[in-house]
Amino acid sequence: MTDRIEKSVLLKAPVARVWRALTDHNEFGTWFRVKLDGPFVTGETSTGHITYPGYEHVQWQAKVVTMDEPRLFAFTWHPYAVDPAVDYSGETPTLVEFRLVPEAGGTRLDIVESGFDKVPAQRRAEAMRMNDGGWAEQTGNIKAHVES
Repeated sequence: MTDRIEKSVLLKAPVARVWRALTDHNEFGTWFRVKLDGPFVTGETSTGHITYPGYEHVQWQAKVVTMDEPRLFAFTWHPYAVDPAVDYSGETPTLVEFRLVPEAGGTRLDIVESGFDKVPAQRRAEAMRMNDGGWAEQTGNIKAHVES
């Protein structure tokens, strides 16, 4: 088993446009399918709820670690924390990093989620599998969002 998920997508949009889609809480919510309670602030916890069909019961909670404009946006969260009967707060969260790299014709967005080796063994494989599929879908979502 690996400790990380890595995705990369070339977006036909300037870095500034991609940065806004990642760090403006309303834009992020549109493509990520989450209704956030307020703006992202470094060092603070972002809250809200998922709007993706079938997961509306899931609360969004992520601590913003870095907002290094326009290169790196990062937060920590509990991966695939979807069971309302489970308290995930005692688990070590994973780190999600969005790195923006200028490329000819647009921006390369690299997404890395790391730290799965610290997720409890009984849910590690499922969390990694579900988030791997989730990031594959989210790369398509942000691509459609910034290129429209």
